[in-house]
Amino acid sequence: MRMNRLSRWLIIAGLTLGIFEAAEANASAPFPAIAPEELKMTSEPLAPGAPAIILYRQVDRDDRGAYAHQDEYIRIKILTEEGRKYADIEIPYFKENQNVINVRGRTIRPDGSIAEFNGQVFEKNLVKGRGVKYLAKTFTLPSVQVGCIIEYSYTVDFNNSFIFDSHWILSNELFTKRAQFSLKPFVGVYVRYNLRWSWNLLPTGTEPPKEGPDSIIRMEAKNIPAFQEEDYMPPAGEMKSRVDFVYQAGEMEKDEDAYWKKTGKSWNEFLETFVDKRKQMEQAVAQIVAPGDSQEVKLRKIYDKVQQFRNTSFELQKTEQEQKRAKEKPPENVAELWKRGYGGGTQLTWLFLGLVRAAGFEAYGCWVSNRSEYFFSPGTRQGDKLNANVVLVKLNGKDLYFDPGAAFTPFGMLTWGETGTAGLRLDKNGGSWIQTTLPRAEESRIVRVGKLKLSENGDLEGKLTVTYTGLEAMYHRQQERNADDVERKKSLEERVTSQVSSTAEAELTNKPDWTNSETPLVAEFNLKIRDFMMNAGSRAVIPAAIFTAAEKNLFEHANRVQPIYFDYPSEKFDDITLELPAGWHVSSVPSAVDLGQKLISYSLKAEQGPGTMHLTRKLSIDMLLLDKKFYPALRSFFQSVRAGDGEQVVLQPGETHASN
Repeated sequence: MRMNRLSRWLIIAGLTLGIFEAAEANASAPFPAIAPEELKMTSEPLAPGAPAIILYRQVDRDDRGAYAHQDEYIRIKILTEEGRKYADIEIPYFKENQNVINVRGRTIRPDGSIAEFNGQVFEKNLVKGRGVKYLAKTFTLPSVQVGCIIEYSYTVDFNNSFIFDSHWILSNELFTKRAQFSLKPFVGVYVRYNLRWSWNLLPTGTEPPKEGPDSIIRMEAKNIPAFQEEDYMPPAGEMKSRVDFVYQAGEMEKDEDAYWKKTGKSWNEFLETFVDKRKQMEQAVAQIVAPGDSQEVKLRKIYDKVQQFRNTSFELQKTEQEQKRAKEKPPENVAELWKRGYGGGTQLTWLFLGLVRAAGFEAYGCWVSNRSEYFFSPGTRQGDKLNANVVLVKLNGKDLYFDPGAAFTPFGMLTWGETGTAGLRLDKNGGSWIQTTLPRAEESRIVRVGKLKLSENGDLEGKLTVTYTGLEAMYHRQQERNADDVERKKSLEERVTSQVSSTAEAELTNKPDWTNSETPLVAEFNLKIRDFMMNAGSRAVIPAAIFTAAEKNLFEHANRVQPIYFDYPSEKFDDITLELPAGWHVSSVPSAVDLGQKLISYSLKAEQGPGTMHLTRKLSIDMLLLDKKFYPALRSFFQSVRAGDGEQVVLQPGETHASN
């Protein structure tokens, strides 16, 4: 049925009025009553030593109407002086599709008197990236002392697309004594939407969400542990207690295998429609490869060609008006994409699939889960979690994975989030599950080669060359893709000096190749390290390792809460030659260290020569995820690394220096 303009206006006006009424009701609603025992509380047995705890939290999500919104209320008890910092409130949100309104707050003193918040709410930039602004509303509650209770509430308005991104995050930096959650589901007017939900790491004793007779989903949780952030841990979203809601148009597929088979067939039909331009692709391949090329050479040439295309996914996003002027609508198929010579990253990867098939390769399109934000599980039946596309090519009996649509990705590699992760290989029967390969540590290296001279006053100065390969090079190129030469220079210089414990100065002297995916990223520096040498009576000592700051405090805590997670296997190798002052010689060098293990290794060697010292250091981490039960062994290993890095070379100065 078609609606006339007046009918549509009345519906929109009604929905808008409903939103305004809900917002006004939330803005004027009284805060929940506070129990006397909450004011008297001085500690929480389940959170000993906590500076503050959340007494009560309420989250009410409403996906109905034209715009979804979420009302949130938080009540916090201040238990120590340190806990007073929680009076500084920060509410993060994405400006592109969210807004925070109706901010209210107050402080309840231990005697029951109230200090209302009448101050100003500020906007603070947290992250500003390509097309994304991650901001926060900030404010400070008044008169906060130990024993006070602070409480505040606000509403987050979402745009239409966020109706399909509903979730509850239970975990918080603070221990939560009690929390209540509700969701009023979206109901389509012309299309029926079904809703299902899955949960992760619910607190002990928490009943999963249930739908009531009024069609509202609710859940209550008690004694939610404080979430602890640690270095080298899996993505926080993976480790937090949460509930995710998924809307699906049409009938909800309850069986896991049936869901993925149906999803895989649908994705494959769309993909084949996009890439099935055999004749045009064969003509394109003839322009790229030569008849006598080997299979691997053909594959490399096709890969390089696709990466030469303009990749709009890695450009600064244009406004809608600029896009219209440039007529940058998505291509309908690979033939059109080939003709225009540019496209988004996803489209370019599918172009590679069309070309390699036309070149005679057995190849498949795959959707994989990017593990930079979470770990994928097929049991959740969330197709949107397979959010990165790659191409599987059969070559000499091996499965090779490619993603030329990810800028600066070397041939035969994937971006780090796409490695070692689950994916769905598409075919007409619904597809099959795959696991992408994980590169070895030696494929992603940082190599530092230096020729430095030690002065009699203890400074170290000379030439340093740093070479980044594999994922290390790709990471830098992607991060600096839209930066100018000044910003790139500063980034490389700061990365070098940050690895030295002493005061250091680095000046970039060459022009690294920022555009080539295949070649290493090579940076050359003039380096000066002040006070590198220390006097020890009539002798002097220098450290046997220089670039050790990254491991100085690594895994030093005795206890570990989270699993250990490295983004990707990698390796660092230092090869430093030191020229000693005239007349100086080496009195003693430390014994060589070699901690060779299967998944992690470390070596250090100091060798003396005529008027020189040759220092080599290697640290290789060839693993991804380690259960926290192995943390004591890992911690012991890095204690040995720090001990090795702390070894010293003893020098005997010349007579003039010794007398001084």
